[in-house]
Amino acid sequence: MNINTKSEPASILVMVAHSDDETFGMAGTIARHVSEGDRVFGAYLTNGVSSREDAKKAIIDRELSANLAAKELGLEWIGKYDFPDNALDTIPLLDIIKTVEEVKKIVNPSLVYTHHFGDLNIDHKITFQATMTAFRPQPNETCQEIRAFEVPSATEYGVFGMQNAFVPNLYIDIEDFWDIKKATLEHYHTEMREPPHPRSIEGLDCLSKIRGMSAGLSRAEAFTILRKTLI
Repeated sequence: MNINTKSEPASILVMVAHSDDETFGMAGTIARHVSEGDRVFGAYLTNGVSSREDAKKAIIDRELSANLAAKELGLEWIGKYDFPDNALDTIPLLDIIKTVEEVKKIVNPSLVYTHHFGDLNIDHKITFQATMTAFRPQPNETCQEIRAFEVPSATEYGVFGMQNAFVPNLYIDIEDFWDIKKATLEHYHTEMREPPHPRSIEGLDCLSKIRGMSAGLSRAEAFTILRKTLI
């Protein structure tokens, strides 16, 4: 069975707050989806760097990185939005929901990936909320499953009680796609850190092995299934 849990290729949406979240969180899974014939679309709400010094250059560099990462993975960026970085809480939630709904109409996905609700980063939290609202159950809804992924240095930093903890219930084998993930991370080299930071190659290597060992695998990326409908 394909990891989209269907027997035929599917339309997949990866809805993220920032370009780079897709790579840190689930590059191996994206590459595996593509290898299995799925069409994977991505959309980000903010570039992730506009709040920094020398933002103009950073924005240009980040878009180049996002395009190179997408090419490496086989991901198709369908939406690149410029909401303020690290400030999605200053935007009316309805505006963000409508943006996600625009993406939904274009992609019409059967499977959606987005952030974990308990992440420390405010943009991640709001992206989760907007995505869950845009894909709320409706008659004739084509989205049959929503999964949340973890982002190192955002998900594990955001635990304020067990009710917000990331507790995975889905592990996807990425042993054959780890090298692709490493290559994709190089395109976001400005976001990488030195060990023992979780966003180092060593940290991501350890995380993939720990998630794998939790499921009897060599390497894995972990997810929580937020909602699944069987038709």
